[in-house]
Amino acid sequence: MWLEWQPALVLALALAAFAWAVTRSPRRLWNTAGAFSGEAALVFVLYAVWRLAGRIAITQTTRAHEMGRRIWELEQRLHLPSEVSFQRLFLPHPDVMRVLNAYYAVVHVPALIAFLVWLFARYRDRYPPVRNVIAISTGLCLAIQLVPVAPPRMFPELGFVDAAHVYGLSVYDRLGSNGADQLSAMPSVHVAWAVAIGIAVVLVSSSRWRWLFLAHPVLTVVVVTATANHWWLDGVVGVATLVLAAALDRSARWALRSARTHPRRRRREAGIGPLSLDDRAPITVSGPAGADVTQPADAT
Repeated sequence: MWLEWQPALVLALALAAFAWAVTRSPRRLWNTAGAFSGEAALVFVLYAVWRLAGRIAITQTTRAHEMGRRIWELEQRLHLPSEVSFQRLFLPHPDVMRVLNAYYAVVHVPALIAFLVWLFARYRDRYPPVRNVIAISTGLCLAIQLVPVAPPRMFPELGFVDAAHVYGLSVYDRLGSNGADQLSAMPSVHVAWAVAIGIAVVLVSSSRWRWLFLAHPVLTVVVVTATANHWWLDGVVGVATLVLAAALDRSARWALRSARTHPRRRRREAGIGPLSLDDRAPITVSGPAGADVTQPADAT
């Protein structure tokens, strides 16, 4: 359904080339278009990496099932709610299941793109840290997903139903084919991106309607669980990557500010470097009739 990593990477390179070509344009419109193209290139690079990373573990079916069962057993020990019971609340309602399948298949990527475009256009100064957090979080998710984990829908013996194949609109082809990756359940990028969008809109926007966007992460959690595409812990770890990404971004920006200010501070404390007029000591010379006259240091 979505672009494969190869055309996504080509599109990213084309956007990056355009952004570089118009960087020195004196026209404000071209500068804006170049900046937007550069950010779009970054998004498509992340998308291409996301699509490519899934290919690494797609054939490790046995290990993926073992890891999926371990997660299920851990959830039992933690006394988390039963995903099977939760899914059964929706299974008797085919129309509802089709809507949930459609939400899972269609909303994920377009919602992020629409959010980033809105943020870039309306709140340019708030865009960089939000983009950084999403990019770092996605990278962390991809690193963790190198360990294959089978989703709940691959465990019919536990009572799960593959809702997408039963009710239609599945984004997955036969296991091991060139379709979307099926063995990267942990962590949930769906949940991570949805939570990032909901929280960012609430923090950045001043509209009274901004709280409604928190429905997106809530509905995403419902969707990924009711369709048996993710374990509860997949979402928990996805949110944890956002927290870690925010901490890393804040630390990096603090370190960058410190690196810019500390050298000047050390020069001032050591008494070297340029001094202001107020910092230079006055010079006292003898005036007529033995009177002392104080002159500024630059008077000599």
